[in-house]
Amino acid sequence: MVVFLLVLLIFPDPIGAAFGAGREWIVTNLGWFFILGVTSWVVFLVWVALSRYGHLRLGKDGDRPAYSNLSWFAMLFAGGIGTVLMFWGVAEPISHFTNPPFAGVAPFSPEAAQDAMAISLYHLSLHTWAIFTLPGLAFGYFIYRHDLPMRVSSVFYPVLKDRIYGPIGRTIDVFAVLGTLFGLAVSLGLGTSQINAGLTALTGIPDAVWPKVVIITILTAVATASIVAGLDKGVKRLSNLNILTAVGLMVFVLFAGDTVFLLRQLIESIGIYAQQIVPLSFWNDAMATFTKDGGWGWQGGWTVFYWAWTVTWSPFMGVFLARISRGRTIRQFVAGVLVAPSAFTVVWFVIFGWSAMEIDGIGGTGGSISAAVAESVPLAMFEFFDNFPAATLVSGIAIVVVALFFATSSDSASLVVDMLCTGSGDAGPVRQRVFWGVSEGALAASLIVLGGEAGLTALQQVITVIGLPIFILVFAMLFTMLIGLREERIVIAPAPVPAAPRPAATRAADGGG
Repeated sequence: MVVFLLVLLIFPDPIGAAFGAGREWIVTNLGWFFILGVTSWVVFLVWVALSRYGHLRLGKDGDRPAYSNLSWFAMLFAGGIGTVLMFWGVAEPISHFTNPPFAGVAPFSPEAAQDAMAISLYHLSLHTWAIFTLPGLAFGYFIYRHDLPMRVSSVFYPVLKDRIYGPIGRTIDVFAVLGTLFGLAVSLGLGTSQINAGLTALTGIPDAVWPKVVIITILTAVATASIVAGLDKGVKRLSNLNILTAVGLMVFVLFAGDTVFLLRQLIESIGIYAQQIVPLSFWNDAMATFTKDGGWGWQGGWTVFYWAWTVTWSPFMGVFLARISRGRTIRQFVAGVLVAPSAFTVVWFVIFGWSAMEIDGIGGTGGSISAAVAESVPLAMFEFFDNFPAATLVSGIAIVVVALFFATSSDSASLVVDMLCTGSGDAGPVRQRVFWGVSEGALAASLIVLGGEAGLTALQQVITVIGLPIFILVFAMLFTMLIGLREERIVIAPAPVPAAPRPAATRAADGGG
């Protein structure tokens, strides 16, 4: 990690150019692979949950869950998806509303609004959570049910056998740890940019590199304190506080805004999503060369970036989800991790996205929110809150929510990276966990310094390139799961019917046998 970071800092221009070229090649030539891959994961997860393997537990048959459903659900968001919802809840629908990706759709039109909502839900509900659910399921199954080390390489035991303890297994684990660290750096970079934008709007603090570094330093210290407290105390308490605050913010927008319109849109948007999920899942914009002036490329900046970025922290989220889900059945795990957060995401985007598009002017020519997104994506949420009562107070609460999501992302990631390195599900020494927490904060700050004012673009380029090998690893987990589940047929097959006892006379003739 240090060597890679030093190379980035010493040779920023050539390394930046190399990552830019690498991202362009991956997006152009392998975008279809990312899109097909994630869709296949969704199909597999639904199948395995509904199949006869659904009753198998992530652990021994007698294991039971350690956390209540409420605490478990709250901790699902500790991995960083909360930061994503806060960052994109307004910005993504408005982006597609302003610049429709489908040919022939006019900006700011009702059709553009419906398409914007469908695409936003496609990006951040079932498909995003499938990227977390598949590795989480694989880790929980192989690590807890087959007593293997808490490492990514353990998932490949059906293929590698004892070679998971050798150079091949170590290489897989190193890639997973590095991917996790840089993937989290992008999440922390997004969260920091939004906090800085909010403080700029509220206090006039400049939106620049040095305030972002200060913000990362402060929040890394908070996350480190939570790391010291451990999973059951620090992460659990921060997660519960965070999700309650976020829900409170969402309820405020619902009732302070056009409540009846949003409730009607909630029902309608579920139908739009259900109607569009299949075509969007396979959409590759293959006709863009003939229908768009710029040709193919929109999906590279959105869909492919999302999948490449999200998959980099899927090893961390997978281990984290497995760690908090031991004792649950495969069916419970898939329903809880894939379906429940996706349903929450739908409600979140409907309330924030439709409110923003209505305020900006559906059927008009755009307003202040779309102008803010065009100027700076992190400003979108705060420009949105300016249209509500007590805007300053609400924006302040939003900053706190983003900061808490930042802290829970960092502390849970540090605990998991430590587990990946030690191979144990138990917390390592405090100094070791603190080392990873500080390293993540330093890495995020360094990448922001490296990227400067164009930091978000630089982070997108880095993460798309790093995401490819991690994506291939996760894709392979689907096949190792199939191999492992086939071996469970002996366990789940119906027990043979015992033979009827022979008559006593026959037993006597056989000598009592």
